[in-house]
Amino acid sequence: MSKYSIFSLARNALSFHQNWEKAWRSPEPKKQYDVIIIGGGGHGLATAYYLAKVHGIKNVAVLEKGWIGGGNTGRNTTIVRSNYLWDESAHLYEKAMKLWEGLSQDLNYNVMFSQRGVYNLGHNLQDMRDIQRRVNANRLNGIDGYVVSPEEIKRAIPALNVDAGCRYPVLGASFQPRAGVARHDAVAWGFARGADKYGVDIIQNCEVTAIRQENGEVTGVETSKGTISAKKVGVVVAGNCSVLADMAGFRMPIESHPLQALVSEPIKPVLDTVVMSNAVHGYVSQSDKGDLVIGAGIDSYTGYGQRGSFTGIEHTVAAIIEMFPIFSRVRMNRQWGGIVDTTPDACPIIGNTPVKGLYFNCGWGTGGFKATPGSGDLFAHTIAHDEPHKLNAAFNLNRFISGDLVDEHGAAAVAH
Repeated sequence: MSKYSIFSLARNALSFHQNWEKAWRSPEPKKQYDVIIIGGGGHGLATAYYLAKVHGIKNVAVLEKGWIGGGNTGRNTTIVRSNYLWDESAHLYEKAMKLWEGLSQDLNYNVMFSQRGVYNLGHNLQDMRDIQRRVNANRLNGIDGYVVSPEEIKRAIPALNVDAGCRYPVLGASFQPRAGVARHDAVAWGFARGADKYGVDIIQNCEVTAIRQENGEVTGVETSKGTISAKKVGVVVAGNCSVLADMAGFRMPIESHPLQALVSEPIKPVLDTVVMSNAVHGYVSQSDKGDLVIGAGIDSYTGYGQRGSFTGIEHTVAAIIEMFPIFSRVRMNRQWGGIVDTTPDACPIIGNTPVKGLYFNCGWGTGGFKATPGSGDLFAHTIAHDEPHKLNAAFNLNRFISGDLVDEHGAAAVAH
């Protein structure tokens, strides 16, 4: 595979860009692999990439029932940050953040990671106490974070309404300068190209219909393209994990909810950072194409409909207009929903299962995209060594039996 560079750009310009090679192959599945990864989103492709690059396991297949990046990877609002409260979450997301910072160079693919900073607004005294607590905890874990005043916020974000008489007065915010956004499609494509370079087979339109077992050990999978054997199977299928667990004969502590987002019509640059508010309940950034990218929390009901309810959109748009009155004149371009798997403590499950050789990476809720490279790296380690890395050891399935929960959602008061 040729390397992308200014020289390859100039060379292909001579042929009017007609001779670029495909970024990844589309092979037919082999009968047997060392590892099968079910799920061709960012996490699954990252897992395959790090299995090949870091652990030397290259006889790997990524099975995707649709097209790669067509699930939650292509439906999220692209925010990347690591300012979580508990040590377990902070270390996990900071691992991802450090990988994000060198990801474009590592993959030789521009994932458009823009470290424009993230503000978490505080609207009352309890918000500010939580913000100060979280910033102090972040600093103790070596993560950048600052408490900023309303005056500093106004200078940085002129469009934000910080007037004392507004409905939700802004008393301050936490600010993580290293946080930002990335282009979701490019992340999937970059990991796919990187994994393919190492010989990983990426097989699209290949739905898994059964997980084969023998004497409590996984032996492979049944798919729409036939039986494929493997001694290790990793499952990374956000929004579908409980279905795959049922195939394997056990239950997961998972609920699946629609998570909505929307984008506006493209407008001129007006917001060069990310603004989040839990009290008003909404977050917004502006993409490179000029559209405002807006989201909030999950719909309260469970379901697999990739659209969500209109009341969720109405609630979210109202929240954004509370914070940015000038956006009331902007038209919504399109809205959509993804299906997220949530756990009782709003933290992921990354590790072994009751079936030997079967591993699950799920339960990220609304916080999956920002963890993509870290999740892939740690899940690859777990599969390669048949035991978790120290950074994901706390996110095991048995914590829901032992009661040793991480519970980031209840602790940090941040949408996960």
